[in-house]
Amino acid sequence: MWAVGHLALGYLTGKATSKPLRENINIPLLFFASIIPDVDLLIPNLHRGPTHSLVVYALFFIPFFIIFGKKTIIYFVALAQHALLGDFLATGGIMGVQLLWPLTPTWYATPFYITNLTNVYVECTFFLLAMMLMVKTRDLQKMFEPHPLNLILTIPVFTIILPVFLGFPLHAPIGLFIPHLILLALLALSILKDFKTILTKKTH
Repeated sequence: MWAVGHLALGYLTGKATSKPLRENINIPLLFFASIIPDVDLLIPNLHRGPTHSLVVYALFFIPFFIIFGKKTIIYFVALAQHALLGDFLATGGIMGVQLLWPLTPTWYATPFYITNLTNVYVECTFFLLAMMLMVKTRDLQKMFEPHPLNLILTIPVFTIILPVFLGFPLHAPIGLFIPHLILLALLALSILKDFKTILTKKTH
């Protein structure tokens, strides 16, 4: 999937998980968790390898489960959906995803291509559902409130900019440009809001 699908699914799955747990979500952290595996794009020959392994995720999250308890489940689910739903279901013609590395080096894949029209419709649907839920729950309004973690939204911003404007690693389909641009604007405004708050504090 592209960034818009990962971010939308991360929000939807995290929000759905938070309800039975009766825990509030941290929106910047939720977006960060849903997209962070794609930092492997910057490392040659690593994309969708160990950084997309559910085993690695589980091991990495052990200390967070110990320290923060059940609320950690929300962000683990947002992270796990990246590989299990987003990239496994839309492998993009790549060999697949190493979902169970290092237990097995097997690459799991489906024939569902990341640039086809069906995937565009699927990601647009998830995007619209996420936006409607954010409006209904007022999470969209919360994004523009000062928050210590707003600056980590720079990672999702780069995952949007690279395929949409620079064509890296692939050019995003035209049909996903508007959803990407809307998310880019929302994330950028959230970051700028934080910068403004920091600068205001310094000048006083």
